[in-house]
Amino acid sequence: MRAFLLFFLLFISKINAYDYKKCYEVELKKDEKKSFIIKYEDKTKDFNFRWTLYKNGGLVVHRYFNRYVAQHMLYLREKNRSFKVELISRGQNYYDLPFLMVKFKEFREKRAVFKVMLFDAKEQVVLENGDKKEWVKCKE
Repeated sequence: MRAFLLFFLLFISKINAYDYKKCYEVELKKDEKKSFIIKYEDKTKDFNFRWTLYKNGGLVVHRYFNRYVAQHMLYLREKNRSFKVELISRGQNYYDLPFLMVKFKEFREKRAVFKVMLFDAKEQVVLENGDKKEWVKCKE
């Protein structure tokens, strides 16, 4: 019985585990915008984000994707540290949607450092740099 329970728990943990395909670190000053170009099938979409206020450990982030604007409040503690953006509308591949995860990593010298990760198991999406700023790959 214990062996079955152990196998079941390991199986369940593998179902929810995601491996990112690409990971980049982005360092932004206040109101500086970072842009990405997302390409899939015959479509091209822009994703960009910026931060506007850092107060009491909270960072206000504005993002734009697919004509939708959103605001997030991110903190350095474990909860509310990141936000997720689904890149393709839900359809047949309901469980294998590619998405971006933007994680607030640290705040230093009036600059916010983010970790931008692309999760795409089926490699349906191409992620390109949308501005002239150089990309820095994650150190992990």
